[in-house]
Amino acid sequence: MAFDATTYKATTRQQWQDAAEAWNAWGGFLAAWLGPATEAMLDMAGVGPGSVVLDVAAGAGQQSLIAARRVGSSGRVLATDISPDILDYASENARIEGLDNFETLEADGEALDLPPDSFDAAISRVGLIYFPDQQRALSNILRALKPGGRFAAIVYSTPEKNGFFSKPVSIIRERAKLPPPAAGQPGPFSLGAPGTLAKVLRLAGFRNIEERVVDAPVVLPTAADCLRFERESFGAMHQMLSGLGPDEQEAAWAEIGEALADFETAEGFKGPCELVVAAGTK
Repeated sequence: MAFDATTYKATTRQQWQDAAEAWNAWGGFLAAWLGPATEAMLDMAGVGPGSVVLDVAAGAGQQSLIAARRVGSSGRVLATDISPDILDYASENARIEGLDNFETLEADGEALDLPPDSFDAAISRVGLIYFPDQQRALSNILRALKPGGRFAAIVYSTPEKNGFFSKPVSIIRERAKLPPPAAGQPGPFSLGAPGTLAKVLRLAGFRNIEERVVDAPVVLPTAADCLRFERESFGAMHQMLSGLGPDEQEAAWAEIGEALADFETAEGFKGPCELVVAAGTK
């Protein structure tokens, strides 16, 4: 069956609508897990006092709020996402923190209609991998940046380095009889091969490309906690399971739980995860 980008995006939007509450509830864990890579992304994008920052596929905005604290009262952060429900959590989190330099906009990254040359920096944390047309999204980001502005993104590296995610995905593919993703299709590891993220940034017109690899193990008390996190928060997995009946889905989750148990240690669960952070200049 041919890949249908329109159906894919509609389904993805609904999955994030459904997962919005859970993704926000896991915010503390996300901050610890993705914190070092997020700081690297913000550094590489040049986010500092007074910066005007665009966050594409911002989710519940945990990284957007870090950026808002960095830029201070003289700066501004605009968080965009395809899911309005998840952006509501981002807005509420900003209100709780008293950050009045933060705004949200419901928008598809492939259809961003923002004034050109208006942002000092742009970021995207584990979002670019899910765009069917990554070059279109990058073109919109490039246009929105001021000359000399920087864009930085975080993606997962290869399946082999991300067992906490790739093992469950492999189990789901086998049970749902799904073929491997074709080249160019969106997915968690679509930009993970060495040099791939840098290559797509260069193709989009960015220059002065910089790329780093960040070790980011998923540390939780038990494998059952990781299973709960993925089951509650990873819309892509539910999307892949949607063709199975309820009993078959439960059986898949049970097998995933058994596979994740391989990563339990005497100190608790430690799931392998490696991230790639790359940045480029307009």
